[in-house]
Amino acid sequence: MSNGLLKGKKGIIFGALNDMSIAWKVAERAYEEGAEFTLTNAPIAMRMGEINQLAEKCGNALVIPADATSVEDLTNLFEKSVEALGGKIDFVLHSIGMSPNVRKNKHYTDLNYDWYHKTMDVSAMSLHKTLSTAMKMDAINDWGSVVALTYIAAQRVFPDYNDMADAKSLLESITRSFGYHYGEKSKVRINTISQSPTVTTAGSGVKGFDEFISFSEQMSPLGNASSLDCANYCISMFSDLTKYVTMQNLFHDGGFSNTGVTQNVIEKFTK
Repeated sequence: MSNGLLKGKKGIIFGALNDMSIAWKVAERAYEEGAEFTLTNAPIAMRMGEINQLAEKCGNALVIPADATSVEDLTNLFEKSVEALGGKIDFVLHSIGMSPNVRKNKHYTDLNYDWYHKTMDVSAMSLHKTLSTAMKMDAINDWGSVVALTYIAAQRVFPDYNDMADAKSLLESITRSFGYHYGEKSKVRINTISQSPTVTTAGSGVKGFDEFISFSEQMSPLGNASSLDCANYCISMFSDLTKYVTMQNLFHDGGFSNTGVTQNVIEKFTK
């Protein structure tokens, strides 16, 4: 169902790999709500994914390969997006995360530090580079909206989330700091959405992920939020209905973040 919340708005959506991706759902919903946008992902991810199918579904959206750790690629991305869309950008989704240490099963206490730097660069510093590039190019309209996806491991320990927890902490800090500066300059608002554990290609690579999801479901009064519901939340953050929300980490997790324990979990230890 469309309410035209993004009618006339132009955006860039990072990170859609396949129909399991939250970014994929965001693109579908943004298109339904009247937005025009470009799609982007790292060249290697695009070879593995199905982004061209998504582009076709979304009015033949332009697909622009970009390594989000490369300022040169980001500059090209914004230039081509502004040209293709016929004007400056109104919204950006940063849905990027990758850890070689997680992929290679390195324990948090024994990280490969070259890989650790890569985790930070891809999963967090890429947001700073994106925002810095956009600001220098004046590529985002006043009152534009940038949303990055994060996870509660930035605040609490989930041992198998590994160095991605550190990356999400940095991501949220960049959101606050850049949110201040971009807000002062152009009224651009920047927020993170801390989503429930969600079955995605990236998330499924975390050790014990199925147990993660089951535990979170039992600990959340409303249950885990789906990727589609997360997409709907992103749409609301891109819309003019949330013009004064900025520099926030917004939990979208069915109440998990404020729940100490639930009766369902207690009962599992009293049987």
